[in-house]
Amino acid sequence: MSIKTNGILYQSMMLGNNQKVNYVCQGAGEPVVLVHGLAASLHDWDDLLPELAASGCAAYALDLLGHGESAKPAGAHEYTVENTFAHFSHWLDSLHLHTPFTLIGHSLGGGLSLMYALRHPERVKALALVNPFYDLSQLPPILQKVFHHQLINTNLIERTPYRVFRFLVDMTSFSTYVGQRETHSLPEHIRYQTALDYKRASSGIYNIPRTLPSSTLDLSRVAQPTLLLWGGRDQTLSPSSFPRLKSLLPNIRLAHEFPVCGHVPHQCHPEKLNPYVMEFLRSLSVK
Repeated sequence: MSIKTNGILYQSMMLGNNQKVNYVCQGAGEPVVLVHGLAASLHDWDDLLPELAASGCAAYALDLLGHGESAKPAGAHEYTVENTFAHFSHWLDSLHLHTPFTLIGHSLGGGLSLMYALRHPERVKALALVNPFYDLSQLPPILQKVFHHQLINTNLIERTPYRVFRFLVDMTSFSTYVGQRETHSLPEHIRYQTALDYKRASSGIYNIPRTLPSSTLDLSRVAQPTLLLWGGRDQTLSPSSFPRLKSLLPNIRLAHEFPVCGHVPHQCHPEKLNPYVMEFLRSLSVK
């Protein structure tokens, strides 16, 4: 099924394993694939997709397994990094992209992008990573303990109404720092979408992080040009883990911290983050 609205092509299809994938395509030209994080959706990239399309790129973004409008398996055991990666990989195969593409990944999407670059290096032209989740040690100790065991009874999450998710998003997305000239507050439309994405995601997705394999030993093999961006006030993943990642990746073209941003700098300050992405993409075309 395909629906075109304002130059944006919204599509859904059944993959070979009989799982639905929901995705969007905007623009034509060099392929760029965007991958969201845990409990998010393709709408994470609403501010970046138009810029990519206007610059001569064909930008693709999907809802990962268990997220948005994509397939939501019933069994909690089905929510693993490997199954999520397989769903993502099968979707990429279905696009029949004939040239290497750039992967832009946030959080879990950054980890999946690194995995894909390691397993299919010939298909990946470059990587742009935003607060990437690549190792369980990045999480706060309490979350590491929570994700150590499979979450089977998620009835409470299933029954949580939208207004509760919205309250939590509103409470955690606004901060004022004494002595700082800048405040961080997610716009209204972002807070609405974030709470909606939490509500419509399968509760089984919270089993995915515990199955994340440590890729630290393999990162020296990621040869693609890489852009690394992160928020210095990330309370989900340790900000110190990103400079460490910089030291492990062999072809970092640029690494930049946004001091007043948290876990989602692509949403809190797209006007600052997007230019870094666009300049990185332009640099790939310079011979």
